[in-house]
Amino acid sequence: MGRGKIEIKRIENLTNRQVTYSKRKNGIIKKARELTVLCDAKVNLIIFSSSGKMSEYHSPSITMTEILDMYHKYSGQRLWDAKHEFLSNELDRIKKENDNMQIELRHLKGEDVNSLHHKDLQNIEEALQKGLSKVRAKEEKNLEEENKHLSYMLHHQEMAMSGNTRAMENEYHQKERDYHSQMPFNFRVQPIQPNLQVTK
Repeated sequence: MGRGKIEIKRIENLTNRQVTYSKRKNGIIKKARELTVLCDAKVNLIIFSSSGKMSEYHSPSITMTEILDMYHKYSGQRLWDAKHEFLSNELDRIKKENDNMQIELRHLKGEDVNSLHHKDLQNIEEALQKGLSKVRAKEEKNLEEENKHLSYMLHHQEMAMSGNTRAMENEYHQKERDYHSQMPFNFRVQPIQPNLQVTK
């Protein structure tokens, strides 16, 4: 006796709905695998549950990108607009540029240089010389600026010390003048009085 037909409608019970989803998802992924093996079909299957969880399957002989390219080619529909395509190309360009810079950085550090051509080694040497010259020039400029600053500070300290010396000298001369101005009148030498006992 055969099973009766099941009415296809949303399962209201959450637990039953999740169990059914899990069973049927596994079943459809199994069918996708069988199509890949039995018929040499290129299959890509993406499933999102009601909670947003993703499950996918794609034939081992093809990638998702290749599947999408085939879809574009045969359906005539574009999944990406021009802006997304530009951003995708720009992202690829930046990744390649970053990879090249990583390789170049390793070469500048002296790593993986055995496989380089003589001309490439010369270019690396020139780049290192230029970088070294820039570092030296910057260091010399910094030292020159620091020297100017120290000379300026030293000059001001010398001026301050010189000013203090002059101030001390002026104070000394002022005190000397004040001392003379406060002294009593100068003693005058009195003429010698005749000795009253001098005999004639």
